[in-house]
Amino acid sequence: MTPSIGKDLRGTFGPPRNQHSRPTCLAFAVSDAHASLRDGWVPLSCEFAFFHAQRRTGLRLNTGATLSGITDAIREDGQPAESDWSYSPTLPSDLTGWSPPAGSMTVYRRSGTIQNKAFDEILTHLDQDEPVVLAMMLSDGFYAPTDSIVDAKPGEPVDDARKHAVVAVGYGRSAAHRAVMIRNSWGAGWGWNGYAWLTERYLSPRLLSFIVLEGGGNAFVDRIAA
Repeated sequence: MTPSIGKDLRGTFGPPRNQHSRPTCLAFAVSDAHASLRDGWVPLSCEFAFFHAQRRTGLRLNTGATLSGITDAIREDGQPAESDWSYSPTLPSDLTGWSPPAGSMTVYRRSGTIQNKAFDEILTHLDQDEPVVLAMMLSDGFYAPTDSIVDAKPGEPVDDARKHAVVAVGYGRSAAHRAVMIRNSWGAGWGWNGYAWLTERYLSPRLLSFIVLEGGGNAFVDRIAA
């Protein structure tokens, strides 16, 4: 049964995006949440955010970003539009010169907080028109939503080796189960056009923490020489 919708922020987002095989889910989730808070949908450069998050934490470009690294990068380095540094589905074999393109570009900065709270707090932020970036663990049910719903099957274990990040963009209820609507970064072929529902009983034991970006206006805008 498809959940009845209580809150839906999909109208502030553009078409779903695809991270392909790179470990950039967190950068995509934060980038899209950031873009959704601005006036009009203009996708922001995931590549720029990911590059600076890894630079700040000293992590390699073929590993995932940390929550602190990505929030620091969005706040301190900002992000230009996607068109200023477009995402590459694969990295070049030689990363020596992998860096932002030369020239001046406008970047958009925004503060964010990392929170370790419960399911109800996510709904509170959504009620305030704030998308929530969820850092979570996965299990098999996530890969093939049933009627666009991801629910915990009996005995389905939590797998702490599989971590992922998505954006919560709404909530609803299916029968007796509360659920959050999420935007994934696996393209339009996942769920229904890149979106799906996570039931509370699936998400709650798998939720690690979440990021909420500061709302209001266009936050900090600056021009930099890359």
